Amino acid sequence: MSQDNDRQREALQGSLLGLMVGDAIGLPCEGIGPKRVARLFTGPLRHRLFFGKGMISDDSEHAAMTAAAMARYGSDADQFARNLAWRLRWWLARLPAGVGLATGRAIIKLWLGFPARRSGVWSAGNGPAMRAPIIGVALGAEPETLLAYLRASTELTHRDPKALVGAIAAARAAYLAAQGQVEIAAYKSDLQCLFTQLEPSTATKAAVSEFNTLLDSLGLALQKGLSPAQFAQQLGLERGVTGYMYHTMPIVLYVWLQHQTDYAAGIAQIVALGGDTDTTAAILGGILGAGAGEKGIPASWLQGIWDWPFNPDYFRGLAECVDLAIHEGKSMRTSLLPGPMLLLRNLAFLVIVLWHGFRRLAPPY
Repeated sequence: MSQDNDRQREALQGSLLGLMVGDAIGLPCEGIGPKRVARLFTGPLRHRLFFGKGMISDDSEHAAMTAAAMARYGSDADQFARNLAWRLRWWLARLPAGVGLATGRAIIKLWLGFPARRSGVWSAGNGPAMRAPIIGVALGAEPETLLAYLRASTELTHRDPKALVGAIAAARAAYLAAQGQVEIAAYKSDLQCLFTQLEPSTATKAAVSEFNTLLDSLGLALQKGLSPAQFAQQLGLERGVTGYMYHTMPIVLYVWLQHQTDYAAGIAQIVALGGDTDTTAAILGGILGAGAGEKGIPASWLQGIWDWPFNPDYFRGLAECVDLAIHEGKSMRTSLLPGPMLLLRNLAFLVIVLWHGFRRLAPPY
């Protein structure tokens, strides 16, 4: 049992660190098509946001808030949802540079007094998938509890059943990655067991059916040995992967299944596809990191993150708190984040992001 606990602790840490690193590596390429990515960023993949250093975006912050809420309430999904709701409220109050439209609207509803179970808006954006890998690694051995937490996390911001289906897919991939390599057939079978436990509404059935069709296409593409770029083109994403859940997750899953034992190669492949690269690389990083652990993440990528308070040590501490909450039933309080200092950090981050935006106006085209 101790060995299993050690393995899960490594997976929790690897998932959070892997998500953070993927986010930071992918951030400079966000919103650019694959051809422009190749022209602007030549040479080996590395941090390029700020003088060869990297910073994290909302993807990592969502994962961090989710982990902190799980550490506080690792055995009560309703309390977890309420705690995460308050964290999201104050996160928005600190004026983060990247807030998805659906997430922003949902948090405003929270501030207006809507309860956590009614704050979500109808959207199939990929916000819930950012929060899913850590939930999957922590609770994957308990499917009913896993679904309760994923539903609570998802419905805080997104109510389209596609958002929950995508979050389940991300969480389950992270859990299975932590167990070892997996075949597409076993992954699909595992997902179906969870999908059958969802509410039997017309919208949910349609969402599951559409995702299963995407999984079938994914399986055929793997059999043919298509590259991620060829699979993206097959899905109509040759100009970059969008923030729509049913565009993001098929691509993330495809790259994961092709590079289950090679974190760096997987991140390089998905960043090269362009589009919403910080999010796609973050979700993929959370999955691959669960299997690779910290030792499988390039040390230079970890050491190259220049941010505060969101640095590797902070995420290692979160992983430890989640582990204690899950295995020992402890309610762990995580370090309070100083709001005024974070506001200044967010303003500095915004300036850097805007500088990147202007840089993209210059050649090479």
